[in-house]
Amino acid sequence: MDTLAHTTKAWRPVCRRQDLVPNSGVVALVDGVQIALFYVPQAADGDVYAIENRDPRSGANVIGRGIVGHLGGELVVASPLYKQHFRLADGSCVQYPDQPLRAWRARLNADAVEIR
Repeated sequence: MDTLAHTTKAWRPVCRRQDLVPNSGVVALVDGVQIALFYVPQAADGDVYAIENRDPRSGANVIGRGIVGHLGGELVVASPLYKQHFRLADGSCVQYPDQPLRAWRARLNADAVEIR
């Protein structure tokens, strides 16, 4: 059973603000699940995004090493292996809609990075 998916809807800290790298990803392990956190200070709808780190095409945990950019006016990360693009806002895949990543709400709360 995936305990992360069955937890309460409360915000929970996963790392510190100083662990983040602007316009890049870092990975946190939460309840055995690797979550890629992206800090995009200039983003209009939020500064921090949290999506699953596991690339659905290859099965490798590499999404946190992807390149952040814009595609069709949307904020995305490109997978380092097959170069497919995932929307940071919801984890959906631009090229392969049937291969989304799980996404969590994320926020900065003082010095803490929190997900829900």
